[in-house]
This record gives sequence, structure tokens and C-alpha cells, in this order.
Amino acid sequence: MKKIASFVALIAATLCAASLCAQEFTSVAEIEKDGRFVDAFKVQGEYVQPENNFGYQVIATGEKTFDVIGYQGGLPGDGWDRSKARFFGKGELKDGQLVVTGVKMNIPRKEKEGQDPNVIFTDKQKERILHGVQEDGKLYFDFPKKTEVKRVERESETLGQKAPEGAIVLFDGENTDAFDGKVNLSTAQEKAFWSEARFKPFEVGRPYTLHIEFLLSFMPTSFGQARSNSGVYIQEEYECQVLDSFGLEGENNECAGFYQQLKPIVNMCYPPLKWQTYDFDVQPAKYENGKKVANAVITVKHNGVVVHDKAELQHETPGGKNEKAESTGEARGLYLQGHGNKVQYRNVWIKYND
Repeated sequence: MKKIASFVALIAATLCAASLCAQEFTSVAEIEKDGRFVDAFKVQGEYVQPENNFGYQVIATGEKTFDVIGYQGGLPGDGWDRSKARFFGKGELKDGQLVVTGVKMNIPRKEKEGQDPNVIFTDKQKERILHGVQEDGKLYFDFPKKTEVKRVERESETLGQKAPEGAIVLFDGENTDAFDGKVNLSTAQEKAFWSEARFKPFEVGRPYTLHIEFLLSFMPTSFGQARSNSGVYIQEEYECQVLDSFGLEGENNECAGFYQQLKPIVNMCYPPLKWQTYDFDVQPAKYENGKKVANAVITVKHNGVVVHDKAELQHETPGGKNEKAESTGEARGLYLQGHGNKVQYRNVWIKYND
């Protein structure tokens, strides 16, 4: 029996080593202490190439590997939208150089013309390898010719925004009275707390603005829904997804999407370990004689960019509280989902708008 247990442990250790055991880093200090992903974290990020009117996102997928996306017109929310073309490639660090091989182009206008918008690169096209050298925060690509690609550090215009006069501060880094139950303050970031968390109920039926800031963990060996997953449940009913969706499509189950209902106009997710903002304007659903006569309407800014504009929420999110109970006057609060990942939040406040 002991031999079997030892064999199972050996297999588990081998598999863990191969997959790097879903590494999750909640601070730069943790990355530096571990050591293996320092280069990946330094290279990952956003870049712009003004000469060619392109923006790039470099997404870490391991110790030395990356996905690389080029955006025609600039970065998402800063020139690029879903009507413009994108370049997709795979990157690898080799001897200090970021070597990028093209995979395909996505050209939306072709779809409007009845054609396949995806142009898959031929073997001959793939032979054209892009080289880049990371030096003092600068990167050089030869797409279409060798040109400097400048690293940028974008910051939301509402980051650190203080609660306006008349607002209710739910968390300012110190007072935890607004929480409904236990709250775990962060040990990795100043004046922050970990999800899962729940706040005491608000007043029912009143329109309001909600501000919240969140920090996604760096998880270079995880993908999809396993990459720093949480969620902001508006009125404990409608989930606005929180996920490391940096460089993804921007679907309804990714960052700023409302699960199974609405995908964001543009994917504004920043790289992990950068503070991000959600600003919600919420008009709750309306009821008469116990029946809903109007859906909830929501406008959302993600990192200062509108990603939902007066959009209707037709029903609660699976796992959220039943929307119909609002008609009875049942009070609702704010729920921040725990999904097994170490997502951090701070600077949470609401202000009624009526």
C-alpha cells in the first residue's frame, strides 16, 4: 500500500512540475521571490507603434512563451474597436530576444463582404519571423519593418477616485463596518481585501452609481476561467465578470461581461497586477403589483471606457439571488464572488442618484 501511495505521489509531483501547478502571484514581490516568471512578467504588457498605427498586447503563457496580438488603429479603447483588424502571433524568449511567429489576421470587413474574416498564414508567411529586443522598456518589431514599439502603462481615469459628497463608503481601506460577515484584508496589497466578500443590503429600487477597484493575480500557467476568476454581483443578482481576460476576445463570460447576457463593447482588461476600475450606473428593475414592468438598465465603464451603454439586464445571473424577490421589497447588497482565486478589491463606494 505504501508503494502505491509513493507511486501516486511521484506521478502527482511529476504532473505538477510539468504544469507548474497553476502558479498564482498576488504581488510583484512574490514573482521576484519565485524567480521563474520574472522575465515573462517584465515582457508581458501593452505596446504602441505610432509609425504604423498599431497597438500590441503581449500575454504571458508560461516562463518563456507568449501570445502576441496586434491591433490596427491602436490599443483597445484607444483606437481599436471590433470593426478593425487584428494580428495574432506566438512569441518566445530566446537569448534575450522576443521571437514572434505570425499565426493569422482577423479582418472584420471581410465578414461583412461575405468572406471568412480569418486569414490563416501560410508556411511561407510563417517563415517571416519577427524579432524584438527588450531594452529599457522598449521593444523593436520588424512588422512591416524594424520599428520601435514603445511600452505603455495605461491607468484608468477613475483609479483612486474618492467618494463624492453624499456617497456611502463601503470600504476605504480601514473601516469594515459595511461588510456583511467576515472580511479578509489583503496581505499582498495596501488597503485591499480578498474576495469572497458580501456587503450589507442597500435601499431597494433606487438608482445608484457604484465604484470599485480590483487587482487580478498573475497566473501565467492557467487559462480561460481558471485565470484569476471572481465577479461583482450587482444587487447580489447580476454578475459582472472579473477575470484575467487580458488579450482575450471579450465575451460575456470574460472581464466586464454579464454572464450569459452581455459582452463588453470592447475588452478593456489590463494586464494582471495592475489596479483596474469598474464604474456602474444602475437603474434597478421596476415592478408594479408584484410584476416586473421594466428590466434593470446598466451603464458600465471598465478602466474609464464605456463597455455597456444603457444595456438591459433581462434576468438574474445563475447563482445570483432571484430577481423577482425585489418586488417584495427584499433588500439587496453587493456580493463579490469567491472562485478559488486570490482577487483583491479596494475603494468601494455607492451614491444614490435620485
